[in-house]
Amino acid sequence: MSEQPEFTPEWLTLREAADAAARDATLPALLGDRLARHPMPAGAAERPAGPEPADRSGDGLVIRDLGCGTGSMGRWLAGRLPGPQRWMLHDRDPVLLSRAVAGVTGPAADGRPVTAVAEPGDLTLLRADRLTGTSLVTASALLDLLTAEEVSALAVACAAAGCPALLTLTVTGRVELDPAEPLDAEISAAFNAHQRRVAGDRHPLGPDAAAGAADAFARHGAEVHRRPSPWRLGPEQSALTAEWLRGWVGAAVEQRPDLAAPAAAYLRRRLAACDAGDLRAVVHHEDLLALPPRGDGR
Repeated sequence: MSEQPEFTPEWLTLREAADAAARDATLPALLGDRLARHPMPAGAAERPAGPEPADRSGDGLVIRDLGCGTGSMGRWLAGRLPGPQRWMLHDRDPVLLSRAVAGVTGPAADGRPVTAVAEPGDLTLLRADRLTGTSLVTASALLDLLTAEEVSALAVACAAAGCPALLTLTVTGRVELDPAEPLDAEISAAFNAHQRRVAGDRHPLGPDAAAGAADAFARHGAEVHRRPSPWRLGPEQSALTAEWLRGWVGAAVEQRPDLAAPAAAYLRRRLAACDAGDLRAVVHHEDLLALPPRGDGR
């Protein structure tokens, strides 16, 4: 996954509160119920005798956070699941990893301890054998960066390991701005095309990722739950809205250079409205929970 975009700690920090407000809170409840009923991943009992893998946490949960960034998913989810929990934080950026390890501290929903360790490297190399003993795979704002092949490999690995997956804040390609402008739809379409464009030998799914992931997990027997998780940005989130606007319009112009002149004027108007507290935006995302077959009829 060598072409994965880089994300700065500043951007991830700026968006954390909006991410937390947007994620669907019903999916962790479904997940927690399943984990309480089936705490051991399928196939765990068939592991050969010998020392436990290094990533086991006794009778607690082992959670792998893919593309963890600064650890915002762990800070949001750990307190919604019973512990103890051991978070395995995957990211290529050592600066982000160090912040994440320091920031994912719990406690769990029942007050029990939460620990975190860094797992540097390419998260797309995660296969079923790496998931042995893993209770949950999770990620935030990641799926739209992956290719169909990478999403399929993730679904295969989770199915083989009997491991649930909670994948949140996947962009859907829908944006609503109030007040609306005629150029909104054209900018949005260009941005969505930019999300899907081929980079080297990679063809990210972009706004098609949520549907693609749902299909991939369902093909491998998972029980798939999908929920909307939109950012709802108003005057209180003006700093985030402004930074998001710059990136959104900039990607659209990169995809369609002919939009450069009208997009520059458009961005000036939008930023002025944002500064004045007169702009509201809904940026649509989707959360997905894939639960492996129970195998017990319950």
